[in-house]
Amino acid sequence: MTANRSATAIAAAVSAGQTSAVSVIEDTIARLAAYDVVQPQAWISRAAPDALVAAARAIDARVAAGEVLPLAGVPFAAKDNIDVAGFETTAACPAFAYRPDQSATVVERLLAAGAICVGKTNLDQFATGLNGTRSPYGAPRNAYNLAYVSGGSSSGSSVVVAAGLVPLALGTDTAGSGRVPAAFQHLIGFKPTKGRWSTHGVVPACRTLDCVTVLTNDTADARLVDSIIAGFDPPDAYSKPLADHPVSGNRIGVPRRSQRVWFGDAESEYLYDRALDRLAGLGTIVEIDYAPLQEAAQLLYSGPWVAERTAAIAGMLTDNPEAIDPTVRTVVEPGLDVSAVDLFRGIYRLAELKRHADLLWGEIDLMAFPTTGTTYRVAEMLAAPVALNSALGFYTNFVNLLDMAAVAVPAGTRANATGFGVTLIGPADSDMALLDVADAYLAAAQIAPPPKLDLEGKMQTVKLAVVGAHLQDMPLHWQLTSRNATFVGAFETAPNYRLYAMADSVPPKPALVHSEDGGTIALEIYEMGVAEFGSFVVEVPAPLAIGTVTLADGSSVKGFVAEPRALAGAEDITALGGWRAYIAQRA
Repeated sequence: MTANRSATAIAAAVSAGQTSAVSVIEDTIARLAAYDVVQPQAWISRAAPDALVAAARAIDARVAAGEVLPLAGVPFAAKDNIDVAGFETTAACPAFAYRPDQSATVVERLLAAGAICVGKTNLDQFATGLNGTRSPYGAPRNAYNLAYVSGGSSSGSSVVVAAGLVPLALGTDTAGSGRVPAAFQHLIGFKPTKGRWSTHGVVPACRTLDCVTVLTNDTADARLVDSIIAGFDPPDAYSKPLADHPVSGNRIGVPRRSQRVWFGDAESEYLYDRALDRLAGLGTIVEIDYAPLQEAAQLLYSGPWVAERTAAIAGMLTDNPEAIDPTVRTVVEPGLDVSAVDLFRGIYRLAELKRHADLLWGEIDLMAFPTTGTTYRVAEMLAAPVALNSALGFYTNFVNLLDMAAVAVPAGTRANATGFGVTLIGPADSDMALLDVADAYLAAAQIAPPPKLDLEGKMQTVKLAVVGAHLQDMPLHWQLTSRNATFVGAFETAPNYRLYAMADSVPPKPALVHSEDGGTIALEIYEMGVAEFGSFVVEVPAPLAIGTVTLADGSSVKGFVAEPRALAGAEDITALGGWRAYIAQRA
């Protein structure tokens, strides 16, 4: 499968006659078939190939007639809580399904601009969840590592863009559903200001908070989509006139270090610190008190706003509760017991917290928060679905409640190939300004492209850094070859490690230790299956251990590290730059 395509480039090529919409859709059909063997559960319904070709021919005819179509021939997908004429809307609940007479306003505008809807994507049922496992149609998994969650609730939409099936997909966002899956899969997740994009024709989760979002591979496509579908829509009672306000300065608010929560994920902490280093070149980093924003976030599920989710599916809760995913039902049922008194108290408190947030814009111009503090395997999420899902919303839940705009951008890759992201957040109507900041950040950060997709869904592999006796031609290298480990390449650590030759070690072995006054150390990276990696780790003797090693390019992999006792009587050989140089010196 070729690289992901840009909607901007596709439309330009079709409009200029350099290719045809039919050629684009035939390529799309081939991509869809190839990826169906990996995870067909990314979709709930899809258009037939002949219908897609017929739609593409109609686009070619419109172009030939001289019609200007800003999305000429661009294939897209829509989350299945967004109405598309010709498809059922299920919200991932078969008993809820209906066939709409017309498309949602946002879909109508994309179609009018020449886009072609390929199908409807899977989601956490009724858009309740941030992980992607709460659907009777299956759990879409992270396209870069099938063991991990895709993120939700716009799970299928994120997967089909990350896998290169379509260049853009519509999602929705109430608590982070268009941002979390973007972060996990190296995508742009654009969540506009409430009311900027119509929600007419969208199944509500929390109607006063819901936003339609788009997942793309770059900011240019997000801008293009906004230019087509943003604007006032009378049928949507929450739509508002279009406005664009600049971000007036470059003061970037971040949570105080003591308030940053990583859920045990040191890689996320490192990648966030690296992102802040890049952002510091664009402005002034200002630590802010996150507590009031986090209190607002708690109102969404621990406060009376859960009753708004309950209101959206109250009839089904009463008449057919068994049709609702058990975890979703656990989340929304408590809303039945929320009183009007509880609700008004919540409204009053949210108004106070919003006033605090509004005044905060006098101290800062935008925020740059982690999109999430960690990620989880699907098995872990299924074992603790409520607690782990809550962790994924720690940095996202407050945004819609406080009427802010946001764009999630990639900020690095974990050793397991999943993405880490930061979210740029601004006051209402700062949407275009945030995309400008996103462009500047991405240019400065120069994030490495995501790893190549495993399109056959084969067993997950692990990359392991070795620094001593396991190097090629060294005494313990056989422990890698016997596990069919493949050589990835020779690399160096980041410049903050020290290397020691341990005393009385047979065969001679080094100890790699993180140190701020260290240097770069040469190493080799090998890749092996998860089971083989597990058997390898079991054999690692103390005082050595397997931890996470940061490389010179800022990425990280699993690798040999050492306990403090490894340094007893050890010789510091950091200045030699690596174990091979030390062995050569001894010889």
